[in-house]
Amino acid sequence: MPSVTDHVEDLTPQQIVEELDKYIIGQEDAKKNVAIALRNRWRRQNAPEEMRDEIMPNNIIMIGPTGVGKTEIARRLARLARAPFIKVEASKFTEVGYVGRDVDSMIRDLTDIAVNMVEEEHKEEVQDRARELAEDRILDILVPPEDDRPDRSGDGVQDGPGFTVQQDEPATADDEQESLRQRTRQKFREKLERGDLDDREIEIEVTSDSSSMMQVFGPMGMEEMGMDLQEMFGNLGGGQKRKTRRVTVEEARDILTQEEAQKLIDMDQVKDDALERVQQAGIVFVDEIDKVAAGTRTRDDG
Repeated sequence: MPSVTDHVEDLTPQQIVEELDKYIIGQEDAKKNVAIALRNRWRRQNAPEEMRDEIMPNNIIMIGPTGVGKTEIARRLARLARAPFIKVEASKFTEVGYVGRDVDSMIRDLTDIAVNMVEEEHKEEVQDRARELAEDRILDILVPPEDDRPDRSGDGVQDGPGFTVQQDEPATADDEQESLRQRTRQKFREKLERGDLDDREIEIEVTSDSSSMMQVFGPMGMEEMGMDLQEMFGNLGGGQKRKTRRVTVEEARDILTQEEAQKLIDMDQVKDDALERVQQAGIVFVDEIDKVAAGTRTRDDG
């Protein structure tokens, strides 16, 4: 998969600012600086590998009252770069906040976002094939295949001990029925493509995630325990099961397309790509850091 900022190669900092201008009014200096930072990020990713780790991306501090566009600039920049983005409140990652979450949980949440983002991109790549498979499953419901019958071709008539006379048989009724079924299936496929069957209700089998979920809230360091318990109890739940749903053909097409797309993608590759994206392009927007700094200064003065 191409690098997350490959398409930024065609955008100069001025063009990046023009994209941000569509959503943010004013703040010209801020938009100019983040545009340069994004362009430099692309240059870092395209530098020789032995030099890449020596070029560290810079952090950016945006200062201003509520509502001037700080968060929106960061969010739009992340969307432009197709980079995972998360906004967190600084007070929740210090002793000021009662939750007391640690920085690891911040990156873990960012990684979850990246996995979902990359998974959707991989699904988009196989969408056409997934749709074809979904329509085949719908056609199997509308025009069920004939029950398997024993193949009697090659049977002969016994003519005395040790001798078998092979008989040539004309096309059987089974062949004619199969030919008729294929013609009927093709007609239904054409109706399906035109949308003539969208309002018709059918029963489909879909995957149902029956895993038990448990979330543990507690002081710093307990979140890892919560994740382990989720995985443990999820495994006890027996994994994924099948259930029957009655839906319209239009709804079935969307549901089955998503299910087939999920089968076509490689989740191990998705996780690898997501981790790489977090490491190379992830954006963490830390809000309300001024409250933490103000609290620290007050304690020091006291």
